[in-house]
Amino acid sequence: MKAVHFGAGNIGRGFIGEILHKNGFDITFVDINETLIDALNDRDSYEIEYADDAHQRLTVSGFSGLNNGKEPEAVAEAVAEADIVTTAIGPNILPYIAELIANGVKLRRENGDTRQMDIIACENMIGGTDFLNEKVSAYFDEADRIYVDQYIGFPNAAVDRIVPMQSHEDPLFVSVEPFSEWVIDQTKVKGTQIKLEGVLYVEDLLPYIERKLFSVNTGHATTAYTGKHYGYETIDQALKDDNVLQQLQAVLAETGALLVEKWGFDQEAHAAYANKIVGRFQNSHISDAITRVARTPIRKLGYDERFIRPIRETKERGLAYDALLETVAYIFEYSDADDEQSQELQKMLADQPLDQVIQTVTGLEDADLVAEIASKIK
Repeated sequence: MKAVHFGAGNIGRGFIGEILHKNGFDITFVDINETLIDALNDRDSYEIEYADDAHQRLTVSGFSGLNNGKEPEAVAEAVAEADIVTTAIGPNILPYIAELIANGVKLRRENGDTRQMDIIACENMIGGTDFLNEKVSAYFDEADRIYVDQYIGFPNAAVDRIVPMQSHEDPLFVSVEPFSEWVIDQTKVKGTQIKLEGVLYVEDLLPYIERKLFSVNTGHATTAYTGKHYGYETIDQALKDDNVLQQLQAVLAETGALLVEKWGFDQEAHAAYANKIVGRFQNSHISDAITRVARTPIRKLGYDERFIRPIRETKERGLAYDALLETVAYIFEYSDADDEQSQELQKMLADQPLDQVIQTVTGLEDADLVAEIASKIK
């Protein structure tokens, strides 16, 4: 079986590539990073190391690389021949690969290929594949759309694995945490002949997406911004401070109460899930920089993002959200000279009234909630 995966970075090689390899796929990695693509074409294998006491390694083989900047036709041909297409490139980059995927699907139709195939965006966002589908579909004519409706699936997915920024002498070697979770919306799958081992297929994906977003993403960012407030540089260092640990636990308790009430997760099972997340963040074998986790603070303060959305929904249900508000205050004070959004936010705070800045970056129209956030910042 053949897989095309867009994104040859650490997550692509160390997570999605791992699962595809374990399921027996030959993988074509697509990227514009010449160093990575050249290495993938020069080498027969690369290694993934699991960041724990055992330091076990997995050897991945059966792959090649394509530079989508230099070889767009070859990328389209690879998509046309694939059994599955996946991405892990970042939400903002998805529009730039849409035409490549569309051209591959067109070629597939022209070749009379009636095999069913799925295209899955494995991105850190809600509705990532829906977004990709929208961008890809813009390049289709009516014949293409009829073909896609019959043979091409665009199922959404939720993915979870900590893969910190890292640099090694070997450009293909990657270190990842042992834990991983990849959940796919079964209702949108067309290629039912493929059932990936190591992947959970569910009838309702949204509870799992929100569980991950409001627990892992909210928790990780909470640790980063609180850790920065107390002067730390890495996530694991920060969590040795009880102030940071207690803030993380308080936030996870608030988002956990929301998830249990909203989706009916078992309370004890979710508490165990939250405790596992804390343990993952405390993993001393993964030195994850606070600047990496805390980057793009304006995006993280978005109306439907990992803080404002649970705050809105906990307030609507009469649940507690004080720890979430306190973390939001830490985000507003966050400053990193190398992060463009951080500097933009600090300039807004210097030039504009606080309430106006809060409304602008969060999209909130609830004056009482804006006032609560302002009070915490002050």
